[in-house]
Amino acid sequence: MTPMRRILIVGSGGAGKSTLATQIGQRLGLPVIHLDALFWHAGWKETAKDEWKQTVALQLQQDAWVMDGNYGGTLDQRLATADTVIFLDLPRSLCLFRILKRRVMYRGRTRPDMAAGCPERLDMEFLKWIWNYPRDNRPRLLDTLQAAPPSTQIHVLQSKKDVSIFLDSLTARTT
Repeated sequence: MTPMRRILIVGSGGAGKSTLATQIGQRLGLPVIHLDALFWHAGWKETAKDEWKQTVALQLQQDAWVMDGNYGGTLDQRLATADTVIFLDLPRSLCLFRILKRRVMYRGRTRPDMAAGCPERLDMEFLKWIWNYPRDNRPRLLDTLQAAPPSTQIHVLQSKKDVSIFLDSLTARTT
C-alpha cells in the first residue's frame, strides 16, 4: 500500500473526525490540521470565503498532513492534494450521541481541536444537520469522492470496528 502523507478525513458532525485525525497523526508522525480551529475565530466568527480558500491553500502546501473537516467550498482543492481520504460514514445515532457527550464534556470550554474563544455549543440547526446528513450530504460527498484522482486511496469506515481495524493497520505498517 502506498504510504499515506496527505490524509483528509470527512464525515458528519460527531463522527469522530478530529479524534481520528489526532490518532493517525500520532501513529504516523504527521502534523494534524483541524479545519475548525482555522475557520472559526473567537466568538464563533466565520472566516471570509476568499480568506478561507487562501488559508486552506496554504495548509495544502505542506509536505504531509492529516486534515479533518468538511467545508464543502474547499473540498475539491483538498481532494486534488490528498493521497488518502477517510470518510467516516457512521450511523447518525452514534454521531448524535457523541455530539451530546461532547457538549457535556466541554460545557463552557473550548475543545482542543477548536479555535480559542469558541466554547462548546449545541443548537438545533447543528442537530438537524447531523440528522439529515445521510440524506442531504452523504450522496453528494460520495459523488465527489468518485471524482477524486485515481491514485487517491479512499476508505469508507462505517462502524467503530472499521475505525479500530483501520487504526490497527497503521500500527502494523509502521512496526
